[in-house]
Amino acid sequence: MIDLEAARYLWHPIAASSDLVPRHVFHAQILGRELALWRADDDNVNAWENRCLHRGVRLSIGINDGTELLCQYHGWRYANRTAGCTYIPAHPADAPARTICNNTYPAMEQYGLVWSGESPEGPLPVLSTVDTSFFTPLRAVTVNAASQDLLLPLIQGYTAQLPATGDSSPRYGADTPDGFTIILRVADRSQSGSTPVPDIAFFLQPVDAARTTIRGILCGIDEHNTDSQTLNDLLRFHNRLLCNIRDQLESMLADESTPAPWIPIIPSVSENQASLPALSHSGDSTPLRVRVACIESVSPSVRQFRFEPLGDLPESQLPNAQPGAHIDVQLPNGLVRQYSLINGPGETDHYAIAVKREASSGGGSQALHEHLRVGDLLATSVPRNNFTLRRDAEHTHLIAGGIGLTPLLAMARALHHMGRAYTLHHFAAQESELLFRSELLAMSGEYQCHVGLTPSQTATRLEELLATPDAHQHLYLCGPAPMLQCARDTAAACQWPERNVHFEYFSNPEARDDSLAFEVDLARSGLSLNVPAGQSLLSVLRENGVTLPSSCEQGACGTCRVAVLDGTPDHQDVYLSETEKARGDCLMSCVSRARSQKLTLDL
Repeated sequence: MIDLEAARYLWHPIAASSDLVPRHVFHAQILGRELALWRADDDNVNAWENRCLHRGVRLSIGINDGTELLCQYHGWRYANRTAGCTYIPAHPADAPARTICNNTYPAMEQYGLVWSGESPEGPLPVLSTVDTSFFTPLRAVTVNAASQDLLLPLIQGYTAQLPATGDSSPRYGADTPDGFTIILRVADRSQSGSTPVPDIAFFLQPVDAARTTIRGILCGIDEHNTDSQTLNDLLRFHNRLLCNIRDQLESMLADESTPAPWIPIIPSVSENQASLPALSHSGDSTPLRVRVACIESVSPSVRQFRFEPLGDLPESQLPNAQPGAHIDVQLPNGLVRQYSLINGPGETDHYAIAVKREASSGGGSQALHEHLRVGDLLATSVPRNNFTLRRDAEHTHLIAGGIGLTPLLAMARALHHMGRAYTLHHFAAQESELLFRSELLAMSGEYQCHVGLTPSQTATRLEELLATPDAHQHLYLCGPAPMLQCARDTAAACQWPERNVHFEYFSNPEARDDSLAFEVDLARSGLSLNVPAGQSLLSVLRENGVTLPSSCEQGACGTCRVAVLDGTPDHQDVYLSETEKARGDCLMSCVSRARSQKLTLDL
């Protein structure tokens, strides 16, 4: 009888390396547990619980796109290495704000096999008594029998029969270092003649209580220097012998009662993986620690910065981010600034940002350009995304002004990787500001640049680009405030559906009026607070122990959004659309105030 508890802490073979073909998902099973096994384009092997976190649909029938695994039921996406959910079609902004993550298991490759286990400890099995300089995996054979029932028949099948044709073929001696490994060594290799007779190692994969897969490797045969016909004959012989052993054993056990199945314990998604992260009183929560790995000049005024996690272990991968996400970066001078991520799909081993050196810098871009060095340590927030990319549009239009290309670059990379149709228009004052031009030209989407246009020429060009709206197409805008407002007004005039127009401002250019005091009732907390003139609602909430996330604190990013139950807000942000402002059912707590004497908030 297998000690199931002890087996949980062992490495077991679950596939051949050749089973993990590019862009494929392999269905593996160990100790009654189903695993989705897939190789990413960076050669990393992922072993995950074989179920989508949404409805439990098997991920082994999902789509491996090289960097993410896509569930075919409702389209949830999971990132290579971390298994973190990167996209939920019904709620595209939720995944990056959460830590939704599938259960993962360690995976390693050795002897042409892929190894995993529930909680494996120690090294992989070592074949110290045979030649492992070359190895050739045999075809796996699954037997309807428990692992302990296979040991003796497998040994006898090889030691009692000749391993190859011919009168002088040698016999094997057997060694069983553990209950799942059998090593068969040729007793006298001088008798083998011209036919290669390799040593053999068998590893028993306990699929479940009543099924075992035999995974064998031929040791010491150099396939490149062995005649292909001889090698094929050898592989066919071992396959026939293993199948005969299987048939004989299953016949012997036909009248035996089937053992009780192993029921795997599937851990529930922990509370911290299924809920919003803890909120910060300060709003400047930067819990991640990263190292500056690379600084590269992209143009005379723009530098690209690459931040990598501390440590080289898989668990040191950074939290997932969707296209359009940004991070807060705590700079060496004490300032906290927000920068859009330009990462491509599946890049969880680093964060990349591109920052323009502004002449009128408030200290952010100046600190990055003049004082940051490779090797410096920084603190950043987890990615936030209020500028999310819909991946179901028939066509996506990306319009960027200057450094506003950065979030749209991440979107273009994602759309290119998925093979989705898109067009990217980049407006720039001069040729040197056309960032990442060679990469964008090489991508599958249409790329057009517009250089040196006056404001009136820009408006005319936008009218041409937005003249034919479509309910199945989406528009994404990012750039300087005047250009952004012009593009929004043009889209509205051309009757683009407001829900299809997405935009992100660098900052809030509007003058804000905080001269009037007002009152707020917090429906869930039971608090009534006074917001005096000259102080923001957000700061008053924090002073009274009500925690809210925030990022820009200028009314541009949407992070501090709060639902309004009663009263009329005075919107002073540039995040909400005109329709959303007219509804009056939410506000940005960092800048919004009240037109009515009192507001009731869902806090």
